[in-house]
Amino acid sequence: MIVQASMKVPRFAGEGRIEWLTREVPEPGPGQLLMRIEANALCGSDRGQFYGGSGVTPGHEAVGVVAAAGPDTASAVGTRGVIYAKDYCGTCRYCRMNMTSQCTERSSVIGFSEHGGYDPYILIAERMLFPIDDAIPAAEATLLLDIMGTGSRAVKRAGMLHPDIRTVLVSGAGPIGLGLLAMAKLLLGEEVPVAVTDFVPYRLELVKRLNGIPILLSETSLEEGLAASGMRGVDVVMDASGKESARRAGLAALNPGGVLVCVGHGEGLSFRAAEELINVEKAVIGSDYFDYGDLEQNMKLFHAHRSYLSQLITHRFPPDRLQEAYRLFFESGQTGKVIIEHGSA
Repeated sequence: MIVQASMKVPRFAGEGRIEWLTREVPEPGPGQLLMRIEANALCGSDRGQFYGGSGVTPGHEAVGVVAAAGPDTASAVGTRGVIYAKDYCGTCRYCRMNMTSQCTERSSVIGFSEHGGYDPYILIAERMLFPIDDAIPAAEATLLLDIMGTGSRAVKRAGMLHPDIRTVLVSGAGPIGLGLLAMAKLLLGEEVPVAVTDFVPYRLELVKRLNGIPILLSETSLEEGLAASGMRGVDVVMDASGKESARRAGLAALNPGGVLVCVGHGEGLSFRAAEELINVEKAVIGSDYFDYGDLEQNMKLFHAHRSYLSQLITHRFPPDRLQEAYRLFFESGQTGKVIIEHGSA
């Protein structure tokens, strides 16, 4: 594969401005791959970089092709794959517990500590690549990462504490909330009702498409919305909003023995331990990024439910419209998952 010597890359200047500059294409060292990026999905965790500026190129939901391989690697040039955002060692206690996101020996993360998927080419450790079929479109392959990976992780962590999940509530219908809805349906069963709250009608239309139960909080309360859907309470709440008010409302809506899973970053949560947790045996847990090993199972789910999952993608942009894409994503409330698609080399 022919690799150009330089590339046009975005600089996140802050205050919602993206400038463009030229940088040399890096060369892979031992154990590294040079990836030509095909697509990268926007994420809410990029907000601070878009508005506050960033010294590295963001983008941590990337799909690409091996353009060059360094010494001590086995991946062939031309291999396509999704890129697990966090480097990991594979041997520490947490990696052996299938918690590669909590690895204690590696700390680099593409898009945050290292240049990410809005650059045309990036370097990664070979172990971060998960190969995929050439027939899978790059934009759809991004769903294997934060949508399916983060979503499935939260559902599975809830299941570790609750053996009989019959009802679910998702707080917030942004892309992560929609991913939580989709993975709850795929992992728990279509018959399990999943209610989703938001203040934006557009997002709740996407909830309907994914067979969720929309609750528009500008028109009804959570309690009224659940009652209208035939739910007196729920077994699991997954919060994607990051808002303390949503977490507190979700905690109150839990049945005895229920689990609140905090997924969205943002605000905190205070509670009365005896009355709200101990006496009713409720649990509050966090769920972050997923384990590299989860990708194999999620790939099987993707193949079985591709048309269902692809509904989460609502907008696609070329790299030179990156600033426009971010403004639409953060300021309109009128998107699902937004993808930046790089052209062919």
